[in-house]
Amino acid sequence: MGPPLYHLSDLALPSYQGDRWQHSHFYMEFFEIKGAVQDSNPRYHCQDPPTRPLESLSPSQIGDEGASGLGSALANCINLSNLRLYLYSNQIGAIGASGLGSALANCINLSNLTLDLGLNQIGDEGASGLGSALANCINLSNLTLDLSFNQIGAIGASGLGSALANCINLSNLTLDLIKNKIGDEGASGLGSALANCINLSNLTLDLDDNKIGAIGASGLGSALENCINLSNLALNLIENQIGAIGASGLGSALANCINLSNLTLILEQKQFICFGL
Repeated sequence: MGPPLYHLSDLALPSYQGDRWQHSHFYMEFFEIKGAVQDSNPRYHCQDPPTRPLESLSPSQIGDEGASGLGSALANCINLSNLRLYLYSNQIGAIGASGLGSALANCINLSNLTLDLGLNQIGDEGASGLGSALANCINLSNLTLDLSFNQIGAIGASGLGSALANCINLSNLTLDLIKNKIGDEGASGLGSALANCINLSNLTLDLDDNKIGAIGASGLGSALENCINLSNLALNLIENQIGAIGASGLGSALANCINLSNLTLILEQKQFICFGL
């Protein structure tokens, strides 16, 4: 049995990618997880990672119960400030996402969070619930949130943005919503909400393939121009249908971001954007 985690400040739960695991010098091992996190006494290490691969937190095993239980356990790490948690493709729904977020909100010193929940089934309810919970992480300054492939619509995107706007110390945000269905309403709502993140200086938005048209692109740009401290923006709108009008509206709006110094726009569309000469 390892030492208690009350003084833990940095934790990464490994993520399997191809034939290797991501890890840090502090890592957890969970073995033979069946349906939920069953091992209440995982092995703790503060040494170099092993040469053999760890058993995977594999798809179809964690689910809502495991995600909530994992969060509840981590909430006891009262000094945790840096957390990277990879739960890609684990059949986690709205209940699990909200439960995980609510538990992490008890990590009152959490300032840096990477949370990968891609390819689950959290939907609108889960996205809004997760955002509302994370809004209670009052010291959160750096957030990377992957919610790609999660059946999130306009309501979920707007709710998530509105909740994150309450993270008053948030300065760096990476939000991956690739392959959802937020549409025009969701894009505009998300932008309007993020405009209230008054300390946001670095923003990466991945909105690839989200049924966003000209109205959504222009609305998103108009909203982001109100992020008065935004200096670095990367915006991915690949595989949408913003057209020439949407591209022009987006560009005109972003031109009003007076403090913007670095801009990356990816606009490859399902239909060609044609400008008259």
